[in-house]
Amino acid sequence: MTVSASIKKPQRNPQLNSHGELIHLLSTEGLPKGIIHQILDTAETFLSVNDREVKKVPLLRGKSVFNLFFENSTRTRTTFEIAAKRLSADVINLDIARSSASKGESLLDTIANLSAMSADMFIVRHSESGAPYLIAQHVAPHVHVVNAGDGRHAHPTQALLDMYTIRHYKQDFSNLTVAIVGDIVHSRVARSNIHALTTLGVPEVRVVGPRTLVPGDLRDMGVRVCHDMSEGIKDADVVIMLRLQNERMSGGMLPSAGEFFKEFGLTEEKLALAKPDAIVMHPGPINRGVEIDSAVADGKQSVILPQVTFGIAVRMAVMSIIAGNEA
Repeated sequence: MTVSASIKKPQRNPQLNSHGELIHLLSTEGLPKGIIHQILDTAETFLSVNDREVKKVPLLRGKSVFNLFFENSTRTRTTFEIAAKRLSADVINLDIARSSASKGESLLDTIANLSAMSADMFIVRHSESGAPYLIAQHVAPHVHVVNAGDGRHAHPTQALLDMYTIRHYKQDFSNLTVAIVGDIVHSRVARSNIHALTTLGVPEVRVVGPRTLVPGDLRDMGVRVCHDMSEGIKDADVVIMLRLQNERMSGGMLPSAGEFFKEFGLTEEKLALAKPDAIVMHPGPINRGVEIDSAVADGKQSVILPQVTFGIAVRMAVMSIIAGNEA
């Protein structure tokens, strides 16, 4: 074997073309800092569309965007649909429960058939980690894939709208302490946020939760693991609360929702440990009285509803950027 043959070529990031441009959005892991800033800057230009009488721009006119939600999520699907329509795309929502997938057709056969209907972009939410990657490997060069959440793996647009929200209120990432609290082990949002925050240079990222809900490998990702709420949110600039994902849990991971709230639920008293100007975020849907108290969710430090508004602009930015690049 020659020396050159024994050297493995670095694997190309499947999200980028040979020019380093974004063609799919599959994960925040490995997403270059410059592209994250490009998405956030582009999203800022789209916020003003919300204030127009006609809330549309023609950037995706004539393009067909297929929403493929193999897993339920009204909030994410709706914001993607609004974002695509504001870009003037034709949007097709698939009723997966009654689709060919429920009749035994494979995922790739479903994609092949939809591609034959002149699809330009697939927005994919799937219970299996890696499904959007598989689709991205098998679509034509002009077709783009956006991961809207896959298993426990990634939810990149949620992380990007969270980054936009943090930048909007805090301007600079370089001096922040960010605490992510709750059901970390089942959360694709937590992992996506950790990758984005560390790429953007946040010096301290903490994950906070009971031992049963915090995976053991997170220290390898450069975060501080805390099993005490007071320690976890003390002097934090940003507190991101996560939903307890009961549908993904097996028995015995928690004594009760009430016990979880007592120890890790965000109340006004606990929030007082963070910095006075700390912001409170949540990807939704909120379980009041389980991970967050209503007084906090509706309080002056909460930016949960602005996150939703920013999410439309961020998803517009992602779709417009990838649609402008060829594989």
